[in-house]
Formats: sequence, C-alpha cells, structure tokens
Amino acid sequence: MPKIAKPLTAIEVKRLQAPGLHAVGTVPGLHLSIGKSGSSSWILRTKVGDKRKDIGLGGYPAIPLAEAHANARQALQSIKEGVDPVADKKAKRNAIEWTFKTCALAYIESHKPSWSNPKHGQQWENTLATYVYPHFGDKHVKDVDIADVTTAIRPNWATKNETMVRVRNRIELVLSWAAAQGYRPRGLNPAAWRGNLDQVLPKPSKVNNRKHHGAIPIADMFEFMVTLGGVGGTSARCLEFVILTASRSGEARGATWSEVALDSGVWTIPAERMKGRRPHRVPLSAEALALLNGLVRFEDTDLLFPGRDGKKPLSDMSLTAVMRRLKLTSVPHGFRSTFSDWVAERTSYPSEVREMALAHAIGNDTEAAYRRGDLFDKRRNLMTDWAAYLKTKPVTANNVVNIKAA
Repeated sequence: MPKIAKPLTAIEVKRLQAPGLHAVGTVPGLHLSIGKSGSSSWILRTKVGDKRKDIGLGGYPAIPLAEAHANARQALQSIKEGVDPVADKKAKRNAIEWTFKTCALAYIESHKPSWSNPKHGQQWENTLATYVYPHFGDKHVKDVDIADVTTAIRPNWATKNETMVRVRNRIELVLSWAAAQGYRPRGLNPAAWRGNLDQVLPKPSKVNNRKHHGAIPIADMFEFMVTLGGVGGTSARCLEFVILTASRSGEARGATWSEVALDSGVWTIPAERMKGRRPHRVPLSAEALALLNGLVRFEDTDLLFPGRDGKKPLSDMSLTAVMRRLKLTSVPHGFRSTFSDWVAERTSYPSEVREMALAHAIGNDTEAAYRRGDLFDKRRNLMTDWAAYLKTKPVTANNVVNIKAA
C-alpha cells in the first residue's frame, strides 16, 4: 500500500504549479498531476492485483479536493472487492452504442469549451441534424463509409456548396475523433477530401462559379432585398412577404386580411390552406407588419395580394415573373431553402424551431411544446432576427451576385 503523504489543504493544492505528480495525502496514492500546459487532473496511483496502475479520477479544479478524496476511496474500495476500476470504466464505455450521432454529440460536448463562439455548437448540431443524421446518424460509427458520406452531401453539393463543405469537414472531424477513441478502425477517413472525396465530387471552387436554379445564397440576400424593394407592384410585395415569413408561395398569395391580427403581429393560416392540413401561426416581424400596413386595402376583396381581376389571388407565375425581371433563375420556393440554411449556419436556434417556422412535420413532443406557446415565442425571435439579417449589409462582398432590375 502506498505511503500516505502529508495531507494538503484545498488552498495548498490550489498553490501547486510545478509540472509533475504531487501527492496530496489523506488517501494513499492520491496525486494531482500538473501538465506542462498547466492543465491538472487527479491520479490515484495504486496496485490492482500484481500491477501498478494510474487511475484517472477527473480534472481539477472541476473536481475539488474533497470530491477527489471521495472518488479515490471509492476506487480503493472497488479494488478491495476485486473490481478493476480501469477495466470497469472501459467496459461501461464500450457498452454504449457508439453511433455516428452519439459520437457527434460527444465531440461537440468535448470541444465546446475551446470554441470562442458559443453559437458554434448549436450550428454544428443544426447542420448534422439536417443533412447527416437522416442518412447515417443511427449507424454504428465503425461502419460509416464513403458511400454514407456521399449519400449525405452529394444531393446539395452543387446548390448549397458552402454548407456542404462545412458538413463534410464536420463529418471528417467526428470520424477522426471516433477513431482516436477506438470506436472505429484507424486509417483512411471516409470523409477526407484529398485522395478520397475529390475523386467523386467536383471541387468547391468549380461548383461555386456556376449558376444554379433554386435558392439565392445567404450572403446575397441583402442586395436582393434592396433591389426587390425598388420594384413596384403587388407581385413584388407578395414575394417580399414570402421571404420575410419563410412561407410557401401559395400560402402567401392566398393570405387574407381576416387571417392577420395586426395588433398582435400574428398571421394564422387555416388548416385547409396548409400543406400539412393543420392551422399554422406565423409570427410577423416589424418589417412584415410594415409591409402589410403599406398595402392598399381593396373594398371588394379580403385578399392581401389580389390578382388583376381583384377577386382571385396572384398566380404562382406572377412571383416567378418578378424573379425573371431581376434576371434570376432562382424560384420563389427557393427562399425557404435559403432561410433554412441561414438558421442552420448563421444562428444558434435549435432545428425544431426552424422546422416549425417552415411548417414542416414535427414530432409529438415538439407539437406539444408548440401548443403550450413556447416555440411560438422562439419563432417570433427567429423571424425578427431573419428580418434584421435581410436588411444588414454583409461585412464582405465576396461571392455576391450583381442583381439589377430590368
């Protein structure tokens, strides 16, 4: 049995600075290990059977002296009862089903302290939940291969390349972490770019120089909104409303004054007009309300955006025509994709808030929360932030399309 060193007080332990092992007394073999970088952890140096072992008991100061004493005593008692604490801990760790999602969450949790931006962790979770987990989140991390990775990122590699490059990098980091932990074999990382994915996917520099149908890049939205604001007509205002509310084109074109409560800033779309056949409340930002307050209200129709005859809503082509007038190949529905990318990449809002804002199908737990009203409040904050982003000029002008009205 190791000798018991002179017991140190909590203050004396705090004063220890020299790298190395420092016996702290009270419990035989208990030491504070101080690394060259200054990081500290508790070590119990003792014998398990015929072998001497160093048993890690956690970091310091996260685990204070008194707790380290208790942990050391518990470990010694386990050894006395014939249990190897190191082997027991390893067995419990291996008993966990290390799926890709489990590893990703563990990676995020372990790296959060080193990220300067507190929103970074949520952005990781958002992108992985959106683009990766549906494909192989529940697959054991040791079985994830290049086919899984390409299945997840190939569909959006051309249209959302900036986001997919980040997703690929995050997959690679998680898989490297899993290999270092022993949860998957070491060797070629299936998410590595050079000599691997660069053989099956076009280079990002090539993709980013191409024009694509669908969505406008996040970074281009400020310039687009400025240009759109200079276009007159009901169709342009309707398109602006679509963007500010992240709604579907048909929902906005069929919107009526009866559905809008200007005083409370809520637009309630009835079930019969929703894709999911459930009523949907949309929180209106100050910018969306200003747009509505600036509309002309016609006596013979309840529509916010009536067509030429004043009785029917605008046609879908009327919004597309605005896009064509601005010489863009994007489509109105693509703004929902842009909104989704913005939430995932530029904010820390959870994915369920984004999904509710887009009126996508949600789980029972989230639906219950929504009916209590808490997600609605979060969505109001989200839409306020979205409107603010749309009117904020980017710091840099890289990769910005020059949009001019015809």
